[in-house]
Amino acid sequence: MYDLKNKVLIVTGAGSGMGRELTLQLVSKGVKVAACDINEETLAGTKTLVSDPELVRTYVLDVSDSAKVADFPKKVKADFGNLHGIINNAGIIQPFVNFIELTEKTIERVMNINFYGVLNLTRAVMHELDATTDTFISNVSSMGGFLPVPGQGIYGASKAAVKLFTEALYAETKDTSIHVSVVFPGAVATNISTNSMEDENKKTEAVKAADENSAAKHKTTPADEAAAIIIKGIEKDKLKIFVGGDSKMMDKLYRLMPVKSIDMMANMIKKMTK
Repeated sequence: MYDLKNKVLIVTGAGSGMGRELTLQLVSKGVKVAACDINEETLAGTKTLVSDPELVRTYVLDVSDSAKVADFPKKVKADFGNLHGIINNAGIIQPFVNFIELTEKTIERVMNINFYGVLNLTRAVMHELDATTDTFISNVSSMGGFLPVPGQGIYGASKAAVKLFTEALYAETKDTSIHVSVVFPGAVATNISTNSMEDENKKTEAVKAADENSAAKHKTTPADEAAAIIIKGIEKDKLKIFVGGDSKMMDKLYRLMPVKSIDMMANMIKKMTK
């Protein structure tokens, strides 16, 4: 077990959902958190909830802005005096429609936030990590990153890219003091779908219907439970962290029966989106 107390960690997507819960729980463990999010208002809300506001600094950051991302870890290190890692949690889903219906703009937005945001932030963070002690890089992929979900093909592709990138990073750093983990949440009760559209003030009926049906028919892991699982996995130095019984089950099923698993998921999504 690694003790995270007094470490300085960046948490992206800290304004809501798992990112907010990660921030609250890390602070309760004595971790110093650089909490960042694209939404200044929700980010400020997170800070009002932490047990020790002195341990948190908030930063408005668009993870898809590569220029700002490149400089961000330097600023965090200057503000806190050190840097010991990052949890790349920020992400969006796509509108719940088939690939052929997506615009090029939507596809690029999903990839830029979910994959290139993780890639660029990880690279920038690694240049600033404290080389004298244990440090941590944890990237949030998805159950959809190893099991294809109809209507979320581009989202899944972005999360599959995060999965393979993180596993390769683990192999490249395993003889160093950098500890790498990849997180596979199943269905988690967050507002990720509200960020799926270019127009953040409007959700499509398809996304709204999927949200309502999912909440009504399928059990989700509460965000606070998901955050606790992630933190425990980091402390235990796990490469793969599965969040939720659905994620664990589908990982095993997909490895044993890949085609049947895809068919099962397709049938489930079809029922959910009727």
